Amino acid sequence: MHLPSTTALRVIAALAQHGTVSAAAVALSLTQSAVSKQLKAVEALIGLTLFNRARHGLVPTEAGIVYIEQARVALGALETAAVRTARLRGSRPVLRLHVLPILGDRWFMQRLIGFTDQHPDVDVQFVTYASREAHRDVDVVFRFGEGQWPGWNADYFLGRDVVLVGAPMTLDRGGGIADWRDIARFRLLVHPQTPLHWDRLFAQYGGLDIPPEQTITLSYYALVIRGAIGGQGLALVPRTLITRELAAGELVNPLGIGFESQNCYWLTTPNERPREGVLKHFCVWALAEAARSEMPQGAVSS
Repeated sequence: MHLPSTTALRVIAALAQHGTVSAAAVALSLTQSAVSKQLKAVEALIGLTLFNRARHGLVPTEAGIVYIEQARVALGALETAAVRTARLRGSRPVLRLHVLPILGDRWFMQRLIGFTDQHPDVDVQFVTYASREAHRDVDVVFRFGEGQWPGWNADYFLGRDVVLVGAPMTLDRGGGIADWRDIARFRLLVHPQTPLHWDRLFAQYGGLDIPPEQTITLSYYALVIRGAIGGQGLALVPRTLITRELAAGELVNPLGIGFESQNCYWLTTPNERPREGVLKHFCVWALAEAARSEMPQGAVSS
């Protein structure tokens, strides 16, 4: 039986995460042509289309959803092997991090050099598709939730300050937002793992009844943000993840609408693994950086 290459699996996963060929190409350090060829090769291999094109990017078909899930499983198994065999190589300290894609893309990549410059001898390895089994071999797991995971120490990382955002053209097209009830006139962008964010917002302000046809569900949080920037609708996003877009005016937060979320990002480590040595240095650095990134603009840390 012919099977796709690991490169093809990475392309499928990247297209699902980033939503466009160009963005996936950048993430994988490939050309757009190479990404398109890999996708066509997999679709030819299985005889089904994996993605349809829509206004806000590529949307997985029913076959695509099945294939993407299994691609992640396969990539996760390979990452598990890589993490375990890393211990067999030399004596250089290795720090293994399971990082959610949105955090890797919008937070870590622009800040990690601050840690690696301080600790040039440490081999920092990122794991994205780790399975539950692989978590046992990872030093730090970044999670989204309410902060309770049996067997794990959890420290609040970032994301409690959730704000309503939209592109200026979206707000202009919909007649603006002069009152929170005006939200009902707009299309809302939804991420399947955080669907209750909208209910939480409406409960805080008094309640709104939004029909399902007025929402768009996007499989990755990164797609929710890009959809908002592209004028596809309104989104609820942790402020820390979009500071650049807010500062540049690509996104605006009308009337300062938002709420403090109970579901946010956490830095977790296994109970049986003491935070000492390299692990301690990383946790202290990461938590301090996260706290600094959530400080109001213009504030100075003591």
